[in-house]
Amino acid sequence: TTLKKAEELQEKLSKLNVLSAPLSNTVAVKFARQAFYNGNPSYYSIPGSQELSLISRYLPKNNGFSDITSMYVDSLKRSFRISYSLKDLGTDSLQVLKDTIGSIVGEVFPAPRYKTYVTGGAILNLAGTNYLIKNLFVSLVFAIVIISIFIALMFSSRKMVFVALIPNLIPLLLTTALMGFLGIPIKISTILVFSIAFGISVDDTIHYLAKYRQELKETSWSISASVVLALREVGMSMIYTSIILFFGFSIFGLSQFGGTSALGILVSITLLMAMNTNLLLLPSLLLSLDRRVTTRAFKEPLLTIYDEEEDIDLNELKIQK
Repeated sequence: TTLKKAEELQEKLSKLNVLSAPLSNTVAVKFARQAFYNGNPSYYSIPGSQELSLISRYLPKNNGFSDITSMYVDSLKRSFRISYSLKDLGTDSLQVLKDTIGSIVGEVFPAPRYKTYVTGGAILNLAGTNYLIKNLFVSLVFAIVIISIFIALMFSSRKMVFVALIPNLIPLLLTTALMGFLGIPIKISTILVFSIAFGISVDDTIHYLAKYRQELKETSWSISASVVLALREVGMSMIYTSIILFFGFSIFGLSQFGGTSALGILVSITLLMAMNTNLLLLPSLLLSLDRRVTTRAFKEPLLTIYDEEEDIDLNELKIQK
């Protein structure tokens, strides 16, 4: 009875064009029946219980047929498996196929009478990819929250958090769009791009905003003058740092391993876009939002940034022999 239900399942799954011919005990039993009747193709089917008992007398007990059938049934004769090969599908198509196969298996072998599992290398890869994508968003959100808290403490302004994050989130969105346009899939190597690029690019933002706050004190809260002076002071260092990082990560693009190559190219492109947004968009946001962002709370933040030129009294310095 179980063999016949397995045969019914295989017939239903055969309608899915992405699966190969099955390998299971049902196939072995049908071949045995056909061989018993001198290879007549019309006898390629599941034998009855009495017929199977008769055929089993002629089957070798060591090696051969018993070794083949033992590959698809456990030692307790309580579980068996049906093996298929699968076409190379994308993550979305594979998820749909898994759900379709699961519903078909549930119809033929209903629970709780039968316990069925859809497994294999492709399913494990799907589960791993889904897990990585989930953790990508969790880690990215966690990084954004931590950096937002740091910026809020550093500048004592909640509005400044949005100003700092926008120039760093736009490159990530552009990289995502580029991956979709070029057909680069989400996998272990490409998932790391977002966290690495975001962590590096936000460093330029904090560097610029820290210098901007210092210039506000020097220019008596002249926002336009502070933006320009801060850009002159740290702009070149941001450009040099980004160029070095760009060529540093671009070296990975020469790798013959696809994952490493994609990681290097995507990170370098993301950092290049982040440099442009930090040099162009960030000052523009500070100028356009004007006093609504640059509040008086800038004067006394929780984390104080010291300027060595102001805080060191040269008259107090002594040369010790």
